[in-house]
Amino acid sequence: MPHISLLLGDVGAALVQFPPVTLHDALRLLAAAVAAFLAGGINSVAGGGTLVTFPTLVWLGLPSVIANATNTCAIWPGSLGSLWGFRRELAANDPIMFWLVIPSMLGGVVGALLLRSTPTHTFDRIIPFLILFATVLFTLQGPIQRWLGTPHEDRHRSPRWFVTASLVQILVGLYGGYFGAGMGIMMLTVLTTLGMTDILKMNALTSLYALVINGTAAVLFAVSHMVQWHFVLVMAIAAIAGGWGAAGVARRVGRTWVRRFVIALGYVITVVLFVRIM
Repeated sequence: MPHISLLLGDVGAALVQFPPVTLHDALRLLAAAVAAFLAGGINSVAGGGTLVTFPTLVWLGLPSVIANATNTCAIWPGSLGSLWGFRRELAANDPIMFWLVIPSMLGGVVGALLLRSTPTHTFDRIIPFLILFATVLFTLQGPIQRWLGTPHEDRHRSPRWFVTASLVQILVGLYGGYFGAGMGIMMLTVLTTLGMTDILKMNALTSLYALVINGTAAVLFAVSHMVQWHFVLVMAIAAIAGGWGAAGVARRVGRTWVRRFVIALGYVITVVLFVRIM
């Protein structure tokens, strides 16, 4: 419980001792809110919203490690909303799938601790590769799903299956706790390889695991004083509003065009970041 108390204390300090806001600060908060609003709509249709919010925070001047930690805390409420939306599908899953929450939490802890111990200048050099990896994974989501096919769900009954699933989920959680962009796609891919075929049940579990991974990492980031809470509060509200309002616009535009926008943005950001570190 001490971690929870510290987290609540940090949030309370952010609310009660909010510093005076200058015009420059207001514009930065507005830019972060717009990015989070777009990300909320993108996530509701195609996923990949982190490829919008994280680079925006870096562009606004936050050190990359702080930007990553802040972004993780800001997107956490989105997982909670998705989980509520998939509550029926979640309840319909095999009870053994809920045990994978434990390796998800363990991986999230390890990933968050790795990020906390990574110097900013080192993380700056790693970021382009992480964003490139997430963008490529997002680009190849369709071909990967088709290549994996639809295996039989009865495979997930064996003890060997559970050990394999736990080890893989620890790795996914580690990646999510460390960076997180593309984590949802990774989890859907993993669940397919583990024998699941119902996409709605898979989305429900992905929301649950993301909630656990991001929530665990967020607590560690908060108690380590790695979070810019004024950005978190604004972005969380904007992301929820984006998921609620922008989803309709995104659906009219079409899932394909939203995916293309995210993919193009990911590659542009990757090129810019590689140029920066050269």
